[in-house]
Amino acid sequence: MASVSADVSPAVAEQRPVVSDSRTFKRAFQDLRDGWQQRELWLHLGWQDIKQKYRRSVLGPFWITIATGVMALALGLLYSVILDQQMSYFLPYLTVGLIIWTLIQGCILEGSEVFIANEGLIKQLPSALSVHVYRLVWRQLLLFAHNLIIYVILILVFLGSHHLSWSSLMAIPALALLVLNGVWASLLFGIFATRYRDIAPLLNSMVQLLFYVTPIVWTTKVITDRGGKAADRAKLAEINPLYHYLDIIRAPMLGEPQQAYHWYIVIGCTVVGWALALLALRNYRARVPYWV
Repeated sequence: MASVSADVSPAVAEQRPVVSDSRTFKRAFQDLRDGWQQRELWLHLGWQDIKQKYRRSVLGPFWITIATGVMALALGLLYSVILDQQMSYFLPYLTVGLIIWTLIQGCILEGSEVFIANEGLIKQLPSALSVHVYRLVWRQLLLFAHNLIIYVILILVFLGSHHLSWSSLMAIPALALLVLNGVWASLLFGIFATRYRDIAPLLNSMVQLLFYVTPIVWTTKVITDRGGKAADRAKLAEINPLYHYLDIIRAPMLGEPQQAYHWYIVIGCTVVGWALALLALRNYRARVPYWV
């Protein structure tokens, strides 16, 4: 018996507890990398989502463009009269704001249900969770591209090429930054809304409220032109971070000057947002399949 225990004890002594790395930042980053490497999958699925939605439709995805254009025209005619704004300025301002807002809204609202909507794939297809997030953001980008047709028409009708300059190219990195934020927002809200199903309707109400407090159908210029205390009140709009997200891409698209602090605020929000998303992915990535 002594010899047996002597033989076993060294093996027991050399054993080490197995530590799972499922809740590490390494696994979180690995999920994002694996999802990106499967881009052929989510690029195809995102495009199929658009085609499936408008299957057997004559105009297909261009119904997206028509719906956005009609809404922009109706709101532009109404609010240009209410706010006493020139149509040549206000309609492009409102339309570009609506196009950008559609992208932001889609990433937040659809992002909150991204894992719930893909329950079957998550349980049956062994892939990274980020695949579903990339697919959603890619789909929103396709919708954004369709709506850009309206922007091109407005440029030709109202603005003209002389209003645009090389600084308008800043809209490209601004869009990339917006997409980067769309990924972390969909990832973060998607994880928590999968665990707590009350978050999705709460976000829906908040986004509707934010639409009215964000300068889309109204402009800060209208308030500042009044002078006095009204001009100071216009600064309250800057408390809303979505105002800065809109400005970094809307201003160059309209050929308007822009302050650098808008970029600083958006970059700061991006860093904080990604930190929270990575923390959520590290802690709850393995639990999402059980929550859906």
